[in-house]
Amino acid sequence: MTICLHTNWRDIPAEAHGCAAALGNFDGVHLGHAHLLRSVFAARPDLPPAVVTFEPHPRELFRPQDPPFRLTLSAERLEALRAVGVRHVFQIGFDKAFSELTAEQFVEDVLHGALHLRHVGCGPDFAFGHRRGGNVAFLAERTHELGMGFTAVQALADAGGPFSSSRIRRLLQDGYPEEAAEELGRKWCIRGTVQHGDKRGRLLGFPTANIPLGRHLEPARGVYAVTVRLPDGQTHRGVANIGRRPTINDGQESRLEAHLFDFEGDLYGQELSVALHSLLREEKRFAGLDALKNQIEQDAAQARKVLDAGAPRS
Repeated sequence: MTICLHTNWRDIPAEAHGCAAALGNFDGVHLGHAHLLRSVFAARPDLPPAVVTFEPHPRELFRPQDPPFRLTLSAERLEALRAVGVRHVFQIGFDKAFSELTAEQFVEDVLHGALHLRHVGCGPDFAFGHRRGGNVAFLAERTHELGMGFTAVQALADAGGPFSSSRIRRLLQDGYPEEAAEELGRKWCIRGTVQHGDKRGRLLGFPTANIPLGRHLEPARGVYAVTVRLPDGQTHRGVANIGRRPTINDGQESRLEAHLFDFEGDLYGQELSVALHSLLREEKRFAGLDALKNQIEQDAAQARKVLDAGAPRS
């Protein structure tokens, strides 16, 4: 199924009018988000299913000093939304001017007047408008007055509480990508463009694709068993290090370095999606490059075993 991305909310084509849309940031597009989407779309199965979301995440605008925290950037989020049946994504540019719209303006001018939505829905914590002036009750009242349908969806929960992006972030930061995958419904991926590094991996016999973490959340530093999806859709197994390379101590920021097993080719400039399967060990400093090379060989062998053991490929 194709999905259409609309980034100019003031100029929506007629064929995208009349949707049923779920509202939210959808960082991660986890099982709780999937529950919200399916509930909203089930309320009006006769309408095209859509999402209204924001880029950047409002927290990135209001708290720029915070460390990067995103689970999914725009491209990865779009792909995850397509996988759960969304046909239209209205991705609103969240800047200072937009943040100053009142809750009333957001509902009447944006949702109703510009996007021409016929039905909307959200979770219990959705807040919107200047200084978060609008809530679920306000949205229910105003959409009714404007002749739009509305669905309030209770959060999906398990024994640990509601599914949430925050909960998944903690799991990743604590080194549990397998548990994060259970709540996402898929492996967590870091997607980015391969950049030139210092070629040390090649000298050690393990050439790596170097990908900056950028605005992604930094998970627990260490070595992971991974699968890597190339732009042509091919998937390769591998091993990856996430961190600051303390043995080399180059002073650079944390990054992801992935070695693809049994692969030869030039990946520079290509956008890869690296799925984390299991944390093999924490990051640590070695006495020298020989000790580091020996450990990398052990890491690669362990990663192969983990992936051979039946871990599902993303």
